Amino acid sequence: MLSERDTLEDVAAAFRWDLPENYNIAVEACDRHAELTPDKVALLRWSDAAEPVATTYGELRDASNRLANHLVSLGIKQGDRVAIILPQSVEAAISHIAIYKAGMIAVPLARLFASDAIEFRLKRAGVVAVISNEEGLAKIKPVRENLTEMQFLISTDGGADGQGAAFHDLLAASDPHFVPARTGPASPALIIFTSGTTGPPKGALHGHRVLAGHLPGVQTHHEFMPKPGDVAWTPADWAWAGGLLNVLLPCLTLGVPVVYGGLERFDPEKAFRLISEMKVRNAFIPPTALRLMKTVEKPRERFSFDLRTLGSGGESLGRDTYEWAQRELGITVNEFYGQTECNLVLSSCSKLGVSRAGAIGKAVPGHNVAVVSPDGRLCKPGERGEVAVKRPDPVMFLEYWQDPEATARKFIGDWMLTGDQCVVDDDGYFHFVGRDDDIINSAGYRVGPGEIEDCLVSHPAVRLAAAVGKPDALRTEIIKAYVVLADGYSPSTELAQEIREHVKRRMAANIYPREVAFVEEIPLTTTGKVIRRVFREMARLEAETANSSPA
Repeated sequence: MLSERDTLEDVAAAFRWDLPENYNIAVEACDRHAELTPDKVALLRWSDAAEPVATTYGELRDASNRLANHLVSLGIKQGDRVAIILPQSVEAAISHIAIYKAGMIAVPLARLFASDAIEFRLKRAGVVAVISNEEGLAKIKPVRENLTEMQFLISTDGGADGQGAAFHDLLAASDPHFVPARTGPASPALIIFTSGTTGPPKGALHGHRVLAGHLPGVQTHHEFMPKPGDVAWTPADWAWAGGLLNVLLPCLTLGVPVVYGGLERFDPEKAFRLISEMKVRNAFIPPTALRLMKTVEKPRERFSFDLRTLGSGGESLGRDTYEWAQRELGITVNEFYGQTECNLVLSSCSKLGVSRAGAIGKAVPGHNVAVVSPDGRLCKPGERGEVAVKRPDPVMFLEYWQDPEATARKFIGDWMLTGDQCVVDDDGYFHFVGRDDDIINSAGYRVGPGEIEDCLVSHPAVRLAAAVGKPDALRTEIIKAYVVLADGYSPSTELAQEIREHVKRRMAANIYPREVAFVEEIPLTTTGKVIRRVFREMARLEAETANSSPA
């Protein structure tokens, strides 16, 4: 655990991982506390129309025991995959704890995904059961017959339209006593899907050790958490590594209550209200959400809040937002960095003096992070290269699910490559430069262009398409599509809107091209791949021209 008496470098030099032979996420995040302090608050639900609702560790343990017993009674075995498609909720937390407790593998999926995106991921992971609400089950219904391995649907809304068994009825009928499965640090626990750089999304498989791996980073950017009075919150979806592994599971493990609910869509005014009314002391707010919060005038005069720590990651924060938080919120944002395969390996900590505008922090104790050249050579300070993390590392993924070739390509020797270009300065701070692949980083969501392009060409008017990120002051990047039309179709504003809505319906409410441009041709490589760099440069020049034009 970090101490205010040490420097980050002192802690890193002395740090050693010491993971026990038996290690289970559910025991660490729930049962251990429930045994000692069953009445301690674990979760707090916020609503702008009702009083807060608390869930204790004892209640979380008993409910997850009941669900684990039910899953086992269905014949679901240790190692089987169970998907969770839910918003932030007590049902989502119960489901995660129960799945880990039973030794099964959780597959969280964003509730914004449409049917096609859900079908792909359920098939790819070989999911046998899904826990979801009415909204999620409605998206599964059109593709249900294609999901041959999926056997069970569990509805948190009571099994609407007969689509699934009712969650709370199942809990009431199940035994509240359960002996957690025997698992170790490397036992499979969790599959989180990436947005692939050159193909379909890949499932990053993590072991139970991923929770332990995140704790030093959480304690770094939340400055020695837990402290008396700490209460944590994030608007990030718990299906995303940022929401699940930066907040929910680590904070439960550290005994810090987690606030949830009340923000189905992010609203900066409501965010300030939540922070104020729930006395949030520790927040993880992605950069795009912070930029939206900048639109709220005089927040410290209008809202009474006392944030102790504010972390941000998932995309580059930028100097303006960093300085706004210092000026308007009276707090220094601790920026941090990671990715689905190896999250939270760089961090800032203003309490230790590790904070610099425009930098994404330094290596977190326990993680060996460097900038390397294409041949794996360590780069010198000031020399641009790719961020890499050295194995073994408990926060690192075990493999891409059933994809050994993609797993092997992720490494040069013992260095796991992130695909992100950085420069390290003479003081050890990492400065983000850009990506060396085609990933689009929109509002903290990493979006693979291949999946977008596949959806675009499923529209009858689209013959060929390229999807790239266009620089955007609010979202870091927006998705822009360049489209070659099929014979018989002509460019129009109406058709562009129709194509945007087509992708939005089939993919997700936040994953669609906000701009569509019609072009005569799209250059391809000799192997038939879209040469996206041509369009990335076009989009960059468009953004620069727009920014330099007189108001």
